[in-house]
Amino acid sequence: MGAGAAFGPLATSGRERDVLGCRVEERRCPEIADHLDVPVNFVRAHTSFRGIEMLRAPDSAAEGPDTEGVLLDLHAPDDRAVFQPGLPPVPARPIMGLRSINGLHAALLVLPVDAAMLLTPALWVPQHWRAFVALAVVGLMMLTGGGRYRAKLHVSVLDELPRILARLLTAAAAVATAFALWNPGEPITPFLGASVWSLGLVVVGRVVTTQAILTARRRRLVAHRTILVGGGALATEIAMLLQRYPRYGLAVAGFVDDGSSCPAAAVIPHLGRIHDLDLAVAANDADVVLVTEGDFSEVELLEVVRLPDCTDVDLLVVPRLHPFHTQTGDADHVGAVPVMRVRSPAMRGLYWTLKRVVDVVVSAAALLLLAPVLAACAAAVRWEGGPGVLFRQERVGRGGRTFQCLKFRSMRPATSSESATQWNIATDARVGWVGRVLRRTSLDELPQLVNVLRGDMTLVGPRPERPHFVEQFSRQYFRYEHRHRVPAGLTGLAQVSGLRGDTPIADRARFDNYYIENWSLWLDLKVVLRTIGEMIFARGR
Repeated sequence: MGAGAAFGPLATSGRERDVLGCRVEERRCPEIADHLDVPVNFVRAHTSFRGIEMLRAPDSAAEGPDTEGVLLDLHAPDDRAVFQPGLPPVPARPIMGLRSINGLHAALLVLPVDAAMLLTPALWVPQHWRAFVALAVVGLMMLTGGGRYRAKLHVSVLDELPRILARLLTAAAAVATAFALWNPGEPITPFLGASVWSLGLVVVGRVVTTQAILTARRRRLVAHRTILVGGGALATEIAMLLQRYPRYGLAVAGFVDDGSSCPAAAVIPHLGRIHDLDLAVAANDADVVLVTEGDFSEVELLEVVRLPDCTDVDLLVVPRLHPFHTQTGDADHVGAVPVMRVRSPAMRGLYWTLKRVVDVVVSAAALLLLAPVLAACAAAVRWEGGPGVLFRQERVGRGGRTFQCLKFRSMRPATSSESATQWNIATDARVGWVGRVLRRTSLDELPQLVNVLRGDMTLVGPRPERPHFVEQFSRQYFRYEHRHRVPAGLTGLAQVSGLRGDTPIADRARFDNYYIENWSLWLDLKVVLRTIGEMIFARGR
């Protein structure tokens, strides 16, 4: 079959799309080679490019001037379309030989300067140096919100001044209170007077660091490669603003949109469709995605922005009815267009490691402290139903992996098939009074502390489900399978929100995905406290 064969079937079969930048299934290599009119061994020889698999056609298969190879887009409407490259970055004006500092985060400049300014007054009140160290630690935590510091697109000390002063005053008050309680006989007035200098010095430091950031952006030493989602008039306006004003630190490479005629194409390249966003990000080495308006499905966008190549990018969104949007909280803007930063799920890094440490410590301590309760429950189950107090059932955890979930047995299923496929046993006559008490108080779930200790589960997360129902619900309910981005939990936000037993699966999936997208250690603590309340007042199943 010649190179002019239709590629429609290739473009739509399977999750692994046979398009530019995607991995090609081994079993399909002969079919693809036949379509491209190239040797099958060539198709098997992928070349690595920025972490993704590229399929290159040899010179003889490409149209136009001789090149080392042309990247093929089998999704394109034409038989043989060449991938549209993104705009090249504008050359930087070097400073002391530096041509790019994109890899250096603003936090590496701003936070050390903030810390130095907070500590400086300790030089003239050395007797309170410990208090100033505490002020620096608490102040930095307050300024960053306990997370990662990010410079805004529109950086301005005056815009941030109220927030800076409010948070630093709170930090100073907290440290002064702790100091007074810890050292009741020592005067606190010198520290309070010197801490006022700390606040003023931080503001001066922010003026300096803000000017440094703006200088780096204007000279294009900082120009983060950006992909726009949407090709409408708004995307055109934003692209022109970012090209005209380098102070925002973004360099647009192009846009993705499902429309065939996009106004933005007159200004920047049309890189592909929405489902090609991850490919465009990888091919252009982009670290920012900015969602505007255009012809695309929001459902499909939600799917693609959580693909591996998009998980580490900064996701910015222009809100709907943006002309009515007011600048509140952490809102940002490009020109007069408001922009919101969407928080990426924090599923790795320091805080996620800390979550695992908490899991191990709390589950081990709970197993020791609750040993009498566990023994009493086991004895009651043994008395009511005979041998076999633990019930083991296959459940689906993180990444779709299965594990043996432990519970106290509240009834004996007739067959293993019944155990795997029966949805709810709350009204089953085989559940005795011990089983009902255990289920009502959630004490039947306590053996899952062992699952938490082993790493199969976490203390707080989406509740695990059986493979039979995971397969069924993944087909029926939007984003149900996204629940498996994190380990299954002993308790979860959906459960403490009343979604237990025979409640809508769609609602559970929404709560579970909300938990993942907004995860924090504080959210975990809130769920745990609410879970304790559920157990005390027996509001279980």
